[in-house]
Amino acid sequence: MFYDYAKIFVKGGDGGNGMVAFRREKYIAQGGPAGGDGGRGGSVIFQADEGLRTLVDFRYRKHFKAERGENGQTKNKYGEDGQDLLVKVPVGTVVKKEDTGEIVADLIRHGQTAVIAQGGRGGRGNSRFASSVNRAPEVAENGEPGDEGWLILELRLLADVGLIGFPNVGKSTIIAHVSAAKPKIADYHFTTIDPNLGVVRLEEGRSFVLVDIPGLVEGASEGLGLGHRFLRHVERTRLLLHVLDTAGSEGRDPLEDLRLINLELEKYNPILKERKQIVAANKMDIPGAAANLERLKAELGGTLEIYPVSAVTGQGLNELMYRVGSLLDEIPLLPEIVPVEAYKVTKVEAGEEPYRICQEEGSWVVAGPEIDRLLRRYDTANEAAVKRILLILRKIGVDKALRDSGAKDGDTVRIGELEFDFLD
Repeated sequence: MFYDYAKIFVKGGDGGNGMVAFRREKYIAQGGPAGGDGGRGGSVIFQADEGLRTLVDFRYRKHFKAERGENGQTKNKYGEDGQDLLVKVPVGTVVKKEDTGEIVADLIRHGQTAVIAQGGRGGRGNSRFASSVNRAPEVAENGEPGDEGWLILELRLLADVGLIGFPNVGKSTIIAHVSAAKPKIADYHFTTIDPNLGVVRLEEGRSFVLVDIPGLVEGASEGLGLGHRFLRHVERTRLLLHVLDTAGSEGRDPLEDLRLINLELEKYNPILKERKQIVAANKMDIPGAAANLERLKAELGGTLEIYPVSAVTGQGLNELMYRVGSLLDEIPLLPEIVPVEAYKVTKVEAGEEPYRICQEEGSWVVAGPEIDRLLRRYDTANEAAVKRILLILRKIGVDKALRDSGAKDGDTVRIGELEFDFLD
C-alpha cells in the first residue's frame, strides 16, 4: 500500500525553569543570588530523506515530542538544553497545519530540514534579577512551553512528467514500455490504484522521471474516486502528458475526455491550467483510431502537440519520449511552495491584541495572549513573582487601560487566578 497522507501531533520541548537559590558558603556572608537559568527545550525538526518512499512510518507513530530543557541549579549552574528530535520524511513532503491548511514547510531536496515545532526558551534564575535596589531577588521564571499542534503530511511525488487521463487509456502500459517500472496491467478500470514512478533514459547523461498517476474521473477535484489523493501528485510535475483512448474503445469520445480531465485539473488548482501539456493519442493499433486522430488534429492542432502512439506495439513512443526530453530542457524547475525556515505552530497571529479588558460578574477581567504568556512565566504562588507580574502589567499599560475603561478605586480585577482591588 502506498501511503501519501498522515496526520500527526508535534510538540517542542518545554524550557526548563529558572531556580531561586542563594550562595551559602562558610565565611561568605550574604553571598547573593545564585539560581541558574533553565535549559532550552528541544525542537522537532523534519529532514527530507531520499531513501524513504512513503509515509507509512507515520501510520504507526503519530506523536512526536522533543525533550524538555533541564531546570536551573544552584551555584548559577544552567540547566542542560533539551535534545532536538530529528524526524525523517520522504523527499516531496508538504507539511500543513491541520486546522487551517496553512503550509508550514515543503521539503523537496535530500537533506533539507525545517524546524516544525520550536522548543521553549528556558526561564531565568534569580541571579538574573539582581540589581542595585534589589540585591536578593526571590523570583525566577518558568520555562516557556514549546510549540505544539496537529499537522497534516502530504507526499507529493517529485517527477518531471505526469501521465494523466481517464482509467484504462493505457498509461501503465506506456510507462512499462519506456522505463523499468513494472505496474500492474489489466483490461479493467482502476488497475492502478497507486502512483508508479519510472525513469526514462534517452541517452548517456539524459533521463527524466515519469509518474503514472492513477486514472482520474469526472468530479476528481471534489474528491470523487480517489481524486485529491491522485491530483496532489500532478502539482509537482513540470510537464503533463495527456493519454487518450483515440480509438474510443469503450464508447468514449477522446475530445470530451480531454476537456473533462483538464477541467478537473483547473478546478483542483488553477495553476495547472498553465502547465505545459502534450497529447499522446494512444491505441492507434485499433480500428477507428485514425478517424478520431484527424478530429483531434483539427480541433487541437493549433494549441496542443499531438503524437499518435500505440502502447501495446511501441509505435511512436521513442519519438514521443525524445520530444518530452527536449521540452523538459526548456521548462524551468518548479519553485518550492514556501521557504523552509523556523515556524511556530502556536505563534500569535499578526495584529492580535496582546490583552483585552472586559467586565464579568461585577469584576474587571484582563486576558489575552500576552497575559497568558506572563502568567506561565512566573510562579503565582510566589509573592515576589506576583509583584513582578504587577510591575510588568503597569509597564505595558494595563493600569491606564483599566482607568480608561472605567475602573474605580476598590473595583475587583481578575488576571488569571489572581484577584486584587484596583487602586487608581
